[in-house]
Amino acid sequence: MPQKIIPVLVSANGEWEAVKAILQPTLIQQSTLGTYFQIKLAGQPCLFFHSGWGKIATAASTQYVINQYHPELIINIGTCGGFSGFSEVGEILLVSETLIYDIVERMDDPFVAIDHYRTGCDTSWITNPLPAGTRRARIASADQDIDFRTYDLLTQTHQAAAADWETGAFAWVAARNQTPWLALRAVSDLVSPQGSETDNGVNLWRSRLADLMRKLLTDLPFYLSEFNEYVFP
Repeated sequence: MPQKIIPVLVSANGEWEAVKAILQPTLIQQSTLGTYFQIKLAGQPCLFFHSGWGKIATAASTQYVINQYHPELIINIGTCGGFSGFSEVGEILLVSETLIYDIVERMDDPFVAIDHYRTGCDTSWITNPLPAGTRRARIASADQDIDFRTYDLLTQTHQAAAADWETGAFAWVAARNQTPWLALRAVSDLVSPQGSETDNGVNLWRSRLADLMRKLLTDLPFYLSEFNEYVFP
């Protein structure tokens, strides 16, 4: 059976530039919401789409790609900040659940608002052992870099291993469309109760970016194969 194209969304500008440098696409096209290119990975047609940073751009791009391509699976890859003691730099987190933590409800129960955007991921179709250095984890998202003063809130109350800007919005929109989704986030830096190693230190993040994105792209064919085995046994 012919394989439908699988979209792979990439958010941050630096992540997108790293993906282009690694994959070397021959043709990059422009859409209403972002640039994109098509390429095959291990025989699977993939659409790499620069969805943009933050929840707004990610939500819009996710809906746009779903409307245009009606995919059987939609993927998001990128980096995240990990919490010291709960993550390690360089490991890959297969997102099992997302939540959005920058929702501030003052008139009613704030946790009801948080739970409204909580989204679980069904990865039962992944039957083989995960690639080395990868584990399942909960990710928290917000339109902000991690404030170290929220360390206890995010690790204890929300039980997140890491946080980013986009995965929560991506997952929620995909789930609303009943589109299976997969999110893979590479831990680029750590936040402790005392501070973040990348506060005013974007160059540290950039110095680790190429290796992290290469690792994600190297592992991606594993997930494509697992999904195709599930859909086309």
